[in-house]
Amino acid sequence: MNSKKITLIGLGGVGGYFGFKIAQLIEDNPNYKITFVARNETYEIVKKNGLTLLSSEYTQSVAKPSNIINNFDEIEESDLILICVKEYDLENVCNQIKDKITKNTTVMALMNGADIYERVRHIIKNGTFLPSCVYVASHIKEKGIVEHTGNTGKIIIGKDPVNQETDTKWIIDIFNNSGADITFKQNSFVDIWTKFFFIASFGLVSARYNKSIGQVGEEDFLKQRATQIMEEIQLITTKIKIDLPADIIRRTFEKGLSFPYATPTSLQLDVNSKKKNNELELFAGAIINYGKQLGIKTEETIKIYKEINQII
Repeated sequence: MNSKKITLIGLGGVGGYFGFKIAQLIEDNPNYKITFVARNETYEIVKKNGLTLLSSEYTQSVAKPSNIINNFDEIEESDLILICVKEYDLENVCNQIKDKITKNTTVMALMNGADIYERVRHIIKNGTFLPSCVYVASHIKEKGIVEHTGNTGKIIIGKDPVNQETDTKWIIDIFNNSGADITFKQNSFVDIWTKFFFIASFGLVSARYNKSIGQVGEEDFLKQRATQIMEEIQLITTKIKIDLPADIIRRTFEKGLSFPYATPTSLQLDVNSKKKNNELELFAGAIINYGKQLGIKTEETIKIYKEINQII
């Protein structure tokens, strides 16, 4: 077989975790090559020392990619490109790599958000883009070192609505063989929106009041605001024909109960540390934009969006 070339962009919590797994798997396998794209100090450290993953899943904690680069111009023609950057960098990355995408390239964005597919496809017209959602508890401990806790990282992918004939078996196999948990579904948008119900509603309310996931699910006023946001999301999913359970709001609150009571959300942490780059647009911005496009009122989301902007 011809060597399969994989390019992974971004060595944060998500990219570092899955990149480590793939790099360790294929380190001595000539049939695969993985190139990391990293910046600044992370590039220098990983180039010199390899990528370190601190996880109960491994005793050997360092993996080295086939290659590491710090310039998008150096990206070779790839069979698979994994975009693992923060949401606010998505358009910038897509614009820089769009000329690298051929009809034979498959792209995955390992990030969570309801509108990721549309945003990528607005810029990248070629190749195949597999809509996905990700579950993994990992973060950057320091440059070049990623720490993972909890369950094995999980990815759900589905067919590209535009290009449905792409062979994904080798991609699923390489993730599975690396020890990741990957599931292929004909339509992954149900899973993407199911997760969005939770991360958007709990994220926005927790950020607005600096309250934990447990508090949002328990305190009546916070729960009411989260419910109103979910109701607006439900109007959107109904309009665009995403087949979610009728009791999705109840199920979303039940999901909140599965977290330790004091667990913060990432948006809560970012907003209350005055971090300008955060997930506010990923959550509230997406709901508001869908509302405008579909003629749906999203008054509660608009209100909390404005309130959070005043905190920042």
